[in-house]
Amino acid sequence: MFGKKKEGSKKEDSWRGGVWLTTVSSSFEADLLESKLKAWDIPVVKRYEGASNYLEIALGYNGVYPIELYVPAAALKQAKEIIKPVPIEDDFIEAEEEEE
Repeated sequence: MFGKKKEGSKKEDSWRGGVWLTTVSSSFEADLLESKLKAWDIPVVKRYEGASNYLEIALGYNGVYPIELYVPAAALKQAKEIIKPVPIEDDFIEAEEEEE
């Protein structure tokens, strides 16, 4: 779900006053992470690749081109913790108990 910046990438680590946080593959993922970060008062700037911004405006969704997310440098560590995926193991335990 969450992309990693390619090693040796020529892209800048900073853009429009923010530092690179992650790259996602669709506008749904970008909106999801943006919403979660804004709930913690962390501003997010999206950097669209190729025609992804046009696709999002024209079609309401972009699942073709990647979207990079940038946050303020001071909030980078907190933002990484907020978006870190957490496995929900107890859901599987509850499902197994219900089956028995």
